[in-house]
Amino acid sequence: MIVDSALYRNGARVDLACHPHEFQVMREGVEREGDFVWLGLYRPSERELAEVADAFGLHPLAVEDALKAHQRPKLERYGDVLFLVLKTLWYVDAEDAVETGEINLFMGRDFVVTVRHGRGSQLAPARHFLEDDERRLLTQGPSAAIYAVADFVVDGYSSVISELTKDVDEVETSVFSEARTNDSERIYKLKRELVEVRRAVMPLRDPIRRFTTAEHDDRDIDADIRPFFRDVLDHLNQGAEAVDGLESLLSSAFDAHLARIQVQQNDDMRKISAGAAIIVVPTLIAGVYGMNFENMPELGWHYGYAYALTMMGLTVAGLWWWFRKSGWL
Repeated sequence: MIVDSALYRNGARVDLACHPHEFQVMREGVEREGDFVWLGLYRPSERELAEVADAFGLHPLAVEDALKAHQRPKLERYGDVLFLVLKTLWYVDAEDAVETGEINLFMGRDFVVTVRHGRGSQLAPARHFLEDDERRLLTQGPSAAIYAVADFVVDGYSSVISELTKDVDEVETSVFSEARTNDSERIYKLKRELVEVRRAVMPLRDPIRRFTTAEHDDRDIDADIRPFFRDVLDHLNQGAEAVDGLESLLSSAFDAHLARIQVQQNDDMRKISAGAAIIVVPTLIAGVYGMNFENMPELGWHYGYAYALTMMGLTVAGLWWWFRKSGWL
């Protein structure tokens, strides 16, 4: 479906007296240098996207990628049209899960077409930001729209990484707490979610880097917009470093968790051994005196029974004191 469509002239939105599906009429509204059409689609049908491709001259291979989605972040050129793929991320706190979506952008000399997949890929905030921006970035043409979308998506990465950082801090606190916790499952799940973030962040750095210099695609990106892409690239690099750091912390936390389990098991075995020793000694004494031989010491003594019990008690007390002093109990 078509979410929004507009013609921008001199940094302002121009109302066109046409139906949202009249793509050719929209393009004919481009009269001056800097005018461009921004068409936004959400999960379009094959027929609908084919109509857009015919109107804007989009390459079939790029259209196929935009229709099927599930692409890795990339930047490709098809003639005079740039095709950019970005992965969107949002965080579901109740499940400690990172959900993904996708935005496909086609940029030509006088148009931008965005094709969105996933409920976390709304671009209305990016569009409104540009329309209300006092710097009037929209006067720079389609490259301003590309910047706004990329900046909005990368800001979403920062929010997701911030939430994951809180979860990693919770795991570290749990691992090193005195309570016995089973953190291995959550650690594995968080590492898996970090893989999703990595798949979105890492491949996108190269396309954004290409936008920051005049060596690549200098026909498309306005020179005044390039510094803004450097800011996006800086945020991407920060995100990449944060992901590496979180993965390292989780690996260390998992190793510490396993080490604590081994220490706890050793403590348990010491306590079990100490308890067994305390039980074995009086059992041995009782077993000796229970053999009923005729010629046994103190067998006929009036206080023999009390003597045996006292010896058992003193032995148990001595063993308990020694094990406590040694840290086994």
